[in-house]
Amino acid sequence: MKASRFFFDRHQAQTTPFPFALDIERAEGIYLFDKAGKKYMDMISGVAVSNIGHRHPHVVEAIKNQLDKHMHTMVYGEYASESADKLAELLTDHLPDSLDCVYYVNSGTEANEAALKLAKRATGRTKIVSCLKSYHGSTHGSLSISGNESKKSTFRPLLPDVHFIEFNNPDHLSKIDSQTACVVMETIQGDAGVRIPDTTYMKAVKNRCEEVGALLILDEIQTGFGRTGSLFAFEQFDIVPDIMTIAKAMGGGLPIGAMVSSTELMETLTSDPMLGHITTFGGNPVCCAAAHASLQVITNKRLWENARTRGKQLANALDHPAFSEIRHRGLLLALDMDSSETVLKLAENCLNDGLIGFWFLSQPSSFRLSPPLTITEEEQDEAVKIIRHNLDKL
Repeated sequence: MKASRFFFDRHQAQTTPFPFALDIERAEGIYLFDKAGKKYMDMISGVAVSNIGHRHPHVVEAIKNQLDKHMHTMVYGEYASESADKLAELLTDHLPDSLDCVYYVNSGTEANEAALKLAKRATGRTKIVSCLKSYHGSTHGSLSISGNESKKSTFRPLLPDVHFIEFNNPDHLSKIDSQTACVVMETIQGDAGVRIPDTTYMKAVKNRCEEVGALLILDEIQTGFGRTGSLFAFEQFDIVPDIMTIAKAMGGGLPIGAMVSSTELMETLTSDPMLGHITTFGGNPVCCAAAHASLQVITNKRLWENARTRGKQLANALDHPAFSEIRHRGLLLALDMDSSETVLKLAENCLNDGLIGFWFLSQPSSFRLSPPLTITEEEQDEAVKIIRHNLDKL
């Protein structure tokens, strides 16, 4: 255990000076187990990744079956793959007709990078409109359209011609004009602390895009796959994006992402120039098999309904004076506290008691909860007991 931590500290790049550094031996359902045998309730799902819990047996079986056939064979787009085909079919079967074509990548930020290129190529325009307080990833393009300046300033210059509007403020929509290639936004802002827009606002954004010929890109990387109480969050706002980006929970624990759009738009990437977008590992057969199995579990069990029920229960059960406001949609919750230091103390104390909570990069004074959508009422009651016990100790 000491040797493992030594190599973690010495030979792996660190993202902060104070990682949790749990030394995980195995995982099952909503639980993680460290090498000392201690059990942790994962109430953040690896940050909205493990929507169906850890090592779901249907996903494990699909991975093993695909491993017996083949793994990587060729760069994306050159060979056909049964697992990729089956995933695309199942995914588009659950989407509106205009979202009928899938481009596989490896992560959320890659999906957003691809979507930006598609929008520029399809419209011939360069202006990009994004939202303040947004988060879309850490690569240069995705960072350029993210709204947290403290994370961006050190890495400038970034993409030019990126403009920001205030999320859920219709007065800013005039900034979307005939020079705009795309408007990119999270359907529900996650990293900003679960900011939920009005349906009228979302419709106004879509209408404005149609008026000026801009494309609407909805980032469903954190909100997708049942997390917010529907398979995808945009279904709750009576709109359909021109391009949707997905990742996180898509692979059931394996790394995969995608942008989804119309066949007509996607075809613009195949000529002038050819190979307008390329990826070596996109559509990896094992990852696609895992994603197909995970999506089967979500859709067959209608886990978004459990997310709605459990989310309401969890928010109600955590009504406590220490939380000044609780915002949630499904099982994506932000619980505001008086400071980031208080949130950190709560997270650390809960961790000591075997529960993993977290915070938000752009809203560190909010306690983050996003448990697996498979969580049972009994498991959730136990989580509430641990959290409330540590709230009372603050």
